[in-house]
Amino acid sequence: MPSPEEALGARKPAGTVHLVLFVPSVDRDAVPIDQAFWREEALRVLGTLFRGATAFPPGRGVWRDDERGGALVFDDTVLVTSYAAEQDCHEAAWRQLRAFLHRMGRDARQGEIGLVLDGKYLGIDRYDPEP
Repeated sequence: MPSPEEALGARKPAGTVHLVLFVPSVDRDAVPIDQAFWREEALRVLGTLFRGATAFPPGRGVWRDDERGGALVFDDTVLVTSYAAEQDCHEAAWRQLRAFLHRMGRDARQGEIGLVLDGKYLGIDRYDPEP
């Protein structure tokens, strides 16, 4: 029996490391941000580092800001997803992704930047200073 790849005429899967980034529409104070800019930046970074990425239309979301007494921040979140090849997941790529995520967190005034890596949620709430 042929493998699914053979049956479909596809190459072997190249990307096995799954990343999902949440791109918010508002800052920590619920003030709108330039979401289109950050969506395009996320696509550029993930496409450069990991060969490709896809942004999905906004979905309604909420984030609880525990540092502000549990205040709820509602927004229209865009999900940007990428499947990276294991050989592309090296220290230099993680450094470049970190620089982008921390810049987005600082510049878009976020309480937390959320990234899901292989099904594990990673919340970044302390940002590196500007270089």
